[in-house]
Amino acid sequence: MEDITIHLLKGFCGLYFGDNPTRAVKLFGEPDEKEELADELLNEKSTVYHYWKTGFSLFFKDDENKGLHCVEVDNKEAIVLGEKIFLLKEEAIKALFKKNAFPLTETEQHAWGEKRLSFDEAFADLYFENGKLISINFCTPDYFADIDKLNMN
Repeated sequence: MEDITIHLLKGFCGLYFGDNPTRAVKLFGEPDEKEELADELLNEKSTVYHYWKTGFSLFFKDDENKGLHCVEVDNKEAIVLGEKIFLLKEEAIKALFKKNAFPLTETEQHAWGEKRLSFDEAFADLYFENGKLISINFCTPDYFADIDKLNMN
């Protein structure tokens, strides 16, 4: 497998948003676990392919296309915007995103200690514990367009 590279707004490694699970299996092999999730807000289901050993999960819409729509990564070797992001401190991550036209849009500190940084232009959320990056979740812009449609109704 190639480097663990996050392509914001496009996809993950050689898998692109909209690609189906068959393509994921060709690239990464069979997942360690498959999980069915229901999103009550959007009234839709997803199938998640967990690759625990390599530190990522792929979320596929449970519709006729079965297209990739979100990815969650906790692999410490992951590359984002040309940098091994898990090696960077929070301020360096904010600067990296800003330098690439993705300004920080929201910060949330959870009671249980986890902190979330959101970069809406990149459709990405980064999660920290004890000041260290622990995971990145990024999605296709289409996924959030569906949420916006729901919020307008």
